[in-house]
Amino acid sequence: MKRFILVISLVSASLALAAQENGYVTGSFETNNHLYVDDQVNDFVSDEDRIGSNNYLKVDYYNGNFSAGMQLESYLPAQIGFPEELSKYALSNLYVNWKDDAFQVTAGTFYDQFGSGLLFRSWEDRLLGLNNALMGARFAYNWEDKVAFKAIWGMPRLGMEFTDTQVRGADLSISLSNIIGLDDILLSVEGSLLNKYAKIGIDAEEAGGKPNSLGFSGRLNFDWNGFFAKGEYVDLGKKLVALETKHGNAQLLELGYNGRGLGVTMTGRRLEWMGQNILANSTSSANLMSYVPAMSTQYTYMLTTLHPYNPQVGDASTMAFNSGEIGGQIDAFYNFRRGTAIGGKRGMKVHANFSTYYTLAQEGTAQAGNLLFRDFSFDVERQWTKEFKMVLLYSLQEYNPGYGQYKTTWLSNIFVADLLYKWTSQLSTRLELQYLKTYEDKKDWMAALLEVNFAPHWSVWGSDMYNHGMTKKHYYNFGVSYAKGRTRVALGYGRYKDGFICSGGVCRSIPQYTGANFTVTTSF
Repeated sequence: MKRFILVISLVSASLALAAQENGYVTGSFETNNHLYVDDQVNDFVSDEDRIGSNNYLKVDYYNGNFSAGMQLESYLPAQIGFPEELSKYALSNLYVNWKDDAFQVTAGTFYDQFGSGLLFRSWEDRLLGLNNALMGARFAYNWEDKVAFKAIWGMPRLGMEFTDTQVRGADLSISLSNIIGLDDILLSVEGSLLNKYAKIGIDAEEAGGKPNSLGFSGRLNFDWNGFFAKGEYVDLGKKLVALETKHGNAQLLELGYNGRGLGVTMTGRRLEWMGQNILANSTSSANLMSYVPAMSTQYTYMLTTLHPYNPQVGDASTMAFNSGEIGGQIDAFYNFRRGTAIGGKRGMKVHANFSTYYTLAQEGTAQAGNLLFRDFSFDVERQWTKEFKMVLLYSLQEYNPGYGQYKTTWLSNIFVADLLYKWTSQLSTRLELQYLKTYEDKKDWMAALLEVNFAPHWSVWGSDMYNHGMTKKHYYNFGVSYAKGRTRVALGYGRYKDGFICSGGVCRSIPQYTGANFTVTTSF
C-alpha cells in the first residue's frame, strides 16, 4: 500500500508540473473546533484536552482531460461523538484521473456507487465522520450513452488508514431506449457484481465462514411522460452473522409521477441481513461499505429530529431482535399556482408524507412483525406578501424504543411554525416556534429559534430547546457568522443534548456536551 501511494504521488506531481502552464487549481479548507466546558446541569465533564478539532484541506488540479488531487485531514483530537479511529493527521485522498467523452481511468483514491448503493457505495460525509474511499483503480467506458461499463478494485478506508480488505466489482448499464431510438421513453437495465475479500477469525472459519464473498444486483429503470418506475434486487449471498450462516438480500421498488405541479412517489423496501462492513471486528459507525438510508421524511427542525429513524439492516448487534425490516413511504406534493382560489397572488406549496416500517416476522418472507417506525407529516409553505413567508408543519411520529424487540411504541405530536420576514433588502429575520406533545419518554418539549440576517455578510442566531415535561433542562445555542465571497466564519456556544446527527438518511449517535465552537470554511 505504501509503495502504491508513493507511485501515485510521484506520477501526479510530475504530470502536474509538466502541464502547469495551461492548467488550473481549485481547493477548499474547512476547520471545525470545539472547546468543551464542564456543565453540571448537562451532566458533562470535559476531559483533559477540552478541545476537539476536525480539519480538512482539499486541492485539485485540472488540465484538459487530466486531473489530480489530494486531501489532508487532521483531528487534534476528533470532536466528541466522531469515530474513535479519527486521530492525528493523514494524507487521505490522493488520485490521478484521465477522461474523454468515452473513457475514464482513475488511479489512487476514488468514490463510486452501484445502483442505489444497497450493494456498494463509497463516499465522504464529514458531518458523520465517514470516509470509506477506495485506494486502487477504476476504469469506465460509455458508448454513445447506450452502454456504460465500469470496473473497480481497491482497499476501503476506515479511520485514518486503508484496510487490508479488498473490493473488486463491475457495473453494466444498457439503455434500451437509446439503442432502439425511443425519444420519449427512458428504459434501461443495469447489473452489478461485487467481490469482497476480508480476513476472518478462526472461530468464523470453523463455523463455515469464508473470507471471500460475492454479491450482485439487478435493476430496471423506466420513465415516460412524468411517470417513472424503478426496481432493484440485491443479493449478498451467504454471510456469517454471529457464527450463523445467513442469506443477505434486499428488494427496492419505486413508482411515481411528477408533472403539472403534482409529485407523488411510492417506495417499498425490504432488507434482510444487509449489514455490510469493511472489517468484521469493528464496531465503528464508519465501518460501512453500502448505503442504506432511512426512507422517510428527512427533517431539519430541532424537535422533529429528536428520534430519527435508523433502518434495521440485520447484523450481529440486532440479531436478537430482528433480521431486517420491511416497509415503505408515500410522498406527495402539490403546487397551487398563482392566481387560483387557493394559490392566491403568490401560490402555495403543500407536502405530505407517510412512512411505516416493521421487523421481519420470519426470515425469508415478507411478513411484517413489530412496528419499528411510523411517521405522518403535513406541511404548507406560503408566500403571503413580498416580505412575509410562512411554513407550517405537523408530524405524528411513532417509534419503537426497543428496535423491534418488543411491541411497545412511543407516540409524539410535533407542531412547527417557520416564519420569515424581510424588513429591508439587507435585513431579514426568521423565527421558528416548535412544540412536541407526548406521554412517553421525557414528556413534552418546546423550542424556539431566532435568526437575524444582515445581508450580505452577517448573521446572528439564538435557540433554546426546553424539556418542560420531565427534566426541566434547557438546551440553548447562540452564535454569529460572517461570510464574504467564498469564506464563512462562525462562532457559537451551546448546550447539546445526546441523540443522533443525520445526513442523507444515515445517522451517528452523539453524547451530550457543552461548549464553544469555531468554524471556518473557504474555497479557492
